[in-house]
Amino acid sequence: MAMKTFAAIDVGSFELSMKIFEFTGKSQGRVIEHIRQRVDLGSDTYRSGKISHEKMDELCRILSEFAQIMDSYKVTGYRACGTSAIRETENTGIVLDQIRQRTGIKVEVLSNSEQRFLDYKAIAFRGETFRSVIEEGTAIVDIGGGSIQISLFDNDTLVSTQNLRIGVLRLQELLHHLNTRSSQREVLIDEIIGAQLATYKKLYLKDREIKTIIVVDDYLSVWVRKKAASAGRKNDLVNLGDYEQFIQQLRTKPMADIIRMLDVSGESANLTFISACIVKRIMKLTGAQQIWAPGVTLSDGMAYEYAEQNRILLCEHDFNRDILACAMNIGKRYQGSRKRAETLEDITLTIFDSMKKIHGLGKRERLYLQLAALLHDCGKYISLVNIGETSYQIIMATEMIGLSHMEREIVASVVRFNHTPFIYYDQMKAVGTTLTEGAYLTVAKLTAILRSANALDRSHKQKLKGVKAALKGEQLVETPEDITLERGIFEEQADFFQEVFSVQPVIKQKKPM
Repeated sequence: MAMKTFAAIDVGSFELSMKIFEFTGKSQGRVIEHIRQRVDLGSDTYRSGKISHEKMDELCRILSEFAQIMDSYKVTGYRACGTSAIRETENTGIVLDQIRQRTGIKVEVLSNSEQRFLDYKAIAFRGETFRSVIEEGTAIVDIGGGSIQISLFDNDTLVSTQNLRIGVLRLQELLHHLNTRSSQREVLIDEIIGAQLATYKKLYLKDREIKTIIVVDDYLSVWVRKKAASAGRKNDLVNLGDYEQFIQQLRTKPMADIIRMLDVSGESANLTFISACIVKRIMKLTGAQQIWAPGVTLSDGMAYEYAEQNRILLCEHDFNRDILACAMNIGKRYQGSRKRAETLEDITLTIFDSMKKIHGLGKRERLYLQLAALLHDCGKYISLVNIGETSYQIIMATEMIGLSHMEREIVASVVRFNHTPFIYYDQMKAVGTTLTEGAYLTVAKLTAILRSANALDRSHKQKLKGVKAALKGEQLVETPEDITLERGIFEEQADFFQEVFSVQPVIKQKKPM
């Protein structure tokens, strides 16, 4: 297999970094260049909503240098991603256009869930250590400049993920604004983040036992890995006792000593302290006894995804299973019927799989349909009348790591139109949507399937679970039970199904033997 060279550029809140990876068919890839340049974009964005002209000039200068370095390495592919510092600017489109015009580099702005998913992928590719850690209660604490993401695992499966806007740069800006003394910082950080974490515990942690915190950040992870190495631990695990000693050192040592101990700049030492305070509070909240710092970055996630898409590397972890588990937990939170959702999922996938030659959709769209089936009535928790609209709002407001914003809108729209009249694309654009025309067509096809499946289980008695479907010029559905109710409602949905697929769906009852 020919060698591939890939560059991953992270336009972060505090610094720009570029890792150049070399992949062959015989290895998991190796980093052949790693460049980091401090550009504090986040402070501008979080304070004023815009990146200053001086910072834009510096950003473009560094990215131009990155482009030259990529040329020198004959990079065969690259990906440049911006996170919250660009995502939260008021003029994101202008910023991206300037970067492209001045540097030739196209920067993709990641949604929060996309960013965290890449970090998560990088952790999962650490293999055996990751699998052993998540066998017991585990929380990934992904600390960024603008926010943190807390993702909970139970029995090897990601069960929930939530974003809290208490990132290290945002907290630092607030501390500067309050003009705090060094002796006050820890107490104030605890007060600022305490209320949000208390609410988080009440809603999501409850009685869940957490043994390990997986830390993803650019600051605290450096110390954790050094400490694990000095103790002869190859898996980068540090126990609670060692961590408490480290916190005490940060409290009592002069800044000059901390800088030497961590081998970082003064600015990074300050951010390490904030990150350490966040993790300390989360460990106390969860009762976790150890920290694992895999030392991964967003760039690693980009590289692993590139290798995965090009079939260079394979990951044993099933990420789709995590997305589905999150959907099931959302359904549970809003008191949806698990049995009804599973029946609907079974029928929708049966119809989907029987029509591959007609709908032209793939595995990813099949996942959207599963998610829509599992979340089909979550809005009932809020309203029994406006189920479609309230379900749409719940799904759009709830992050699922692994889905982009547009993918989440696809799922939410399918659920909405399962309950409400279908809106055509020109009408959707008029009221505002991020869906492309291609994504809209996916929504139409999945809606037609979900509506038909929903009609087949209208009585909620799971009569058609295990139903068989075959395409023989028209859709055939068989069931041995009485389906008088289902037949009538199914026929009401047949027109839209035929409009979308040019196939007339027919329900036929199998004759008793």
